[in-house]
Amino acid sequence: MGAVQGTQSSPGSPESSDALRIIAEFPAVRPELADARAAIDAVLWNRQIRARAQDVARASVADGARASAAMDGADLVIPDDSPMGRVLDAALAVTAQAGACERQWSTAPLQVLAGMQVQVARSLGGTDEPGRPRSDEVVDDPLHLGALPTAAEVPLRLAQLGRMLTASTDAPALVLAAVVHGEIQILRPFAQGSGLIARATVRCTLMQRGVDPSLFTIPELGMSMLGRPAYVAALRAYSSGSPAGMSDYLVWFARALSLGAQAVSQRFDNS
Repeated sequence: MGAVQGTQSSPGSPESSDALRIIAEFPAVRPELADARAAIDAVLWNRQIRARAQDVARASVADGARASAAMDGADLVIPDDSPMGRVLDAALAVTAQAGACERQWSTAPLQVLAGMQVQVARSLGGTDEPGRPRSDEVVDDPLHLGALPTAAEVPLRLAQLGRMLTASTDAPALVLAAVVHGEIQILRPFAQGSGLIARATVRCTLMQRGVDPSLFTIPELGMSMLGRPAYVAALRAYSSGSPAGMSDYLVWFARALSLGAQAVSQRFDNS
């Protein structure tokens, strides 16, 4: 069972901003979130980084896309016409598109997701209805997550996600980003590319909520640095919907954001 089911407000439910605030205060989670914000803020306040803002943002997209593709098994430097090369091409497209989603992310997030899936379909092909949620239980599952929610659940859970993102909330932005990423990754609402899209939404949320407005940091790189086994374990913990599972997932997510920010800072510290 996924962390978002029906209309109940479980710790991972996007129906309740109270639930997001509660999990942000879990003992293991709170200091990790603080460390992640501090690492991101260090990037934003770095004068060398701000002086090269456009270059840093472009490098973030390229590095983030490569890391995202690698998480799906496409560990390449540049795209080519091979199946894995097309995955990297799709990752580059959706990661770049995240930088243009700021306004729509808080008003029409499901349209943003559909647009990202169209980009995936252009790169990968293989779908007759680009941008549309899946209508069956056949999906690409490069992380071998298993336990796929039924196609009948997809519209309801996407609608819940949309309401969470368009509602006014004072829930911590990092927790919001984590739940959006985890929900899309576990739901796999599209036949292909859901993982690439899920990781790109982290950028959308961080930008729209003002955490990383220029998208300097590289959350996908942080996820990659923690490794695929840890990624899968964190997503399965999220899927459990239990307080312990949500805590484990949020700790993993916050550490990934910290690493993705520290990687940018270190490049300039060493330059």
